[in-house]
Amino acid sequence: MHKFPLKLEKKLLERKHQNAFRELGSSNNLIDFASNDYLGLAGNSEIFSRTQKILEKHGMLLNGATGSRLLSGNHKLYSLAEKQIADFHNAEKALIFNSGYDANIGFFSAIPQKGDFIFYDELVHASIRDGIRMSNAKAYKFKHNDVEDLQKKLSLIIKESNSEVYIITESVFSMDGDSPDIKAFVNFTEKGNYHLVIDEAHAVGVFGENGRGLVQDLGLEKRIFARIVTFGKALGVHGAVILGSDLLVQYLVNFCRSFIYTTALSPHSIAAIIASYEALEMLEASKISKLKQLQENIEFFMTEIQRFKLQQYFINSNSAIHCCIVSGNDEVKNIADKIQNKGVNVKPILSPTVPKGAERLRFCLHSFNSKEEIRDVLELLATFIK
Repeated sequence: MHKFPLKLEKKLLERKHQNAFRELGSSNNLIDFASNDYLGLAGNSEIFSRTQKILEKHGMLLNGATGSRLLSGNHKLYSLAEKQIADFHNAEKALIFNSGYDANIGFFSAIPQKGDFIFYDELVHASIRDGIRMSNAKAYKFKHNDVEDLQKKLSLIIKESNSEVYIITESVFSMDGDSPDIKAFVNFTEKGNYHLVIDEAHAVGVFGENGRGLVQDLGLEKRIFARIVTFGKALGVHGAVILGSDLLVQYLVNFCRSFIYTTALSPHSIAAIIASYEALEMLEASKISKLKQLQENIEFFMTEIQRFKLQQYFINSNSAIHCCIVSGNDEVKNIADKIQNKGVNVKPILSPTVPKGAERLRFCLHSFNSKEEIRDVLELLATFIK
């Protein structure tokens, strides 16, 4: 057998010594407080059946796309899906990507140019950071959700210049569950003629009419340079989309490497995206709205945090993500194991994914969680954390 590089083996050993070693888990029947399937659409039988009907209706009984979209892979379901998504999100254009990671590394490596500036929230997702690293622009981080710190840093760094400035944040942060003052960011970027980009991965399907997201809920979609939406969270399928102007989409098609140099999503994947967006469009019309159930569960979870006197441990959030700070990889894994042994799936988030000392238990809430399940998991947490 070929010898494994010693440097890499040493890094694996260090990760194990830090009790931060990652391993692939297996599926389980535990009560779900871990997945991003906020509306339960990933296992929705109607979406599954509707996907097949869409494929049959359009004669797209193919297993694969056969090539990139610029070669042979731009099958007709793409134009249907992108128009549907653009209309739903009140955007001029939409461009589908194979994943949220592809969308973020593609956008941030292609759009900001040499001589431009990027200012990003210090807690943005790893995929955004990776895209920024691939960019030729100069990048600076600002304090989490802090417009004043952004303004201060920008004024110190940007003097009179013809450079473009891109400001990056998320509407709901995946590891904290909190949100910035989006209106304040929009007002600031408009005043300075900067370009605001917002990742809405964890807001779509959770906030706004029919789950359109926080940006649309605030009526700000026409005042933002670009929005990035992923389909693997509340939509329960796979892929992502960048929303923006026609010129933005034209540029990405011509210069975005993660879009150009990859095989397109299969017809089945695109049909599933169409079916999932159809489900979002019908959310408010259903007798028992999944979105309403989710919002009620979020409110109940927040109430129970206070009843069990756990608020000192939790980061403030009104989203589907609630994080309980438990410092130290050993301690947070220990409590997570105890909760999982009681039949509830709650995941520990370890350093270096989050800063050392800010390790946490991440609770993801869903429309299908019962009030009893929510009460029980917080009672377990209160027992083990105290």
